[in-house]
Amino acid sequence: MNLIDFEKNFLEECEKNNIRIETEDIEWFYKYMGHILEWNTRINLTAIRNEEEFIVKHFIDSLTINKHIENGNKIIDIGTGAGLPGIPLKITNKESKVTLIDSVNKKLNVIKEFIEKTKLENIEVIHARAEDLLKKEEHRNKYDIAVTRAVSSLKVIIGYMLPFLKTSGKAICMKGPNFEIELEEAKPTIERFGGEIEIIEKIKIHDFERVIIIIKRTT
Repeated sequence: MNLIDFEKNFLEECEKNNIRIETEDIEWFYKYMGHILEWNTRINLTAIRNEEEFIVKHFIDSLTINKHIENGNKIIDIGTGAGLPGIPLKITNKESKVTLIDSVNKKLNVIKEFIEKTKLENIEVIHARAEDLLKKEEHRNKYDIAVTRAVSSLKVIIGYMLPFLKTSGKAICMKGPNFEIELEEAKPTIERFGGEIEIIEKIKIHDFERVIIIIKRTT
């Protein structure tokens, strides 16, 4: 897929899903997709290899949470994998400082190469487990936004997300349609870490449903 075809496809999908995108950002997304798919022939970064599907299931899906983020927010993406949703959020929020963490270093090396090649600024990549990073004072209670995309059970992950946040910061959890049991099981953890469920939003993207659960840290 060349850049012109990518731009047409990407903009159509953004319009269908009420996602606002700046024209100047499109080439960033194109380069990022090409980088991930090229590396995917060598190491397993994503099961999605079709470019049209990549746009929908990685880029559009990641950008569904963008309306809940302000440009300039300090963001941490926990379990970023191949950089999703962290890289799309960084591309569209130039003033934000974004931290990507994951326990699988080979995936992070691919992201680091992309950042170096494109000179994407104000973004850091950390090889660490969330529970270990929380032991460092410079990361506890420091972020406006913590995001996760299909990472672990809500009961487990929310216990890591909330301690990263400032008071009034938001944990944005991207889950699948069968979230109700997970959410019910997570309620004691949410309460224990000073959280409060603020938004539950269901979004239909082509043939799959994304559920966005936003939990605000109140203490």
